[in-house]
Amino acid sequence: MVSELINANPVVYEKKERRVRNVPGDADEDIKDPEHPYSLEELKVITEDAIEVDDKQSYVRVTFTPTVEHCSMATVIGLCVRVKLMRSLPSRYKVDIRVAPGTHASEAAVNKQLNDKERVAAALENPNLVDMVDECLAPTYG
Repeated sequence: MVSELINANPVVYEKKERRVRNVPGDADEDIKDPEHPYSLEELKVITEDAIEVDDKQSYVRVTFTPTVEHCSMATVIGLCVRVKLMRSLPSRYKVDIRVAPGTHASEAAVNKQLNDKERVAAALENPNLVDMVDECLAPTYG
């Protein structure tokens, strides 16, 4: 958890009932927000409508919306989503993680970081960052 909150009072939404999908592994389990004791779904950072899957083209795109436009956790959230999909999907899938247009002050920079293989690999060599990602992906949340 982060010691100083960027968004101290986020709006928390009720979880929707999910469509039944043929999803491998735990790809449809919740991801916890790095700042708050809520899932990304409960904060509407990620919604089902913002996830595109093209099985024939082996392509997945997830578009997420940070709770505030200056969210310093946007890259961590995107990295959590990417790692979750890397661990859950077959390696043939191309994964594209994006901040929803107009929802973050550094949208282009965040998108570039999240979709650059070398930057993602470097981030995953940082033990503190890996610990934070693992905490957000821990299956005990719920």
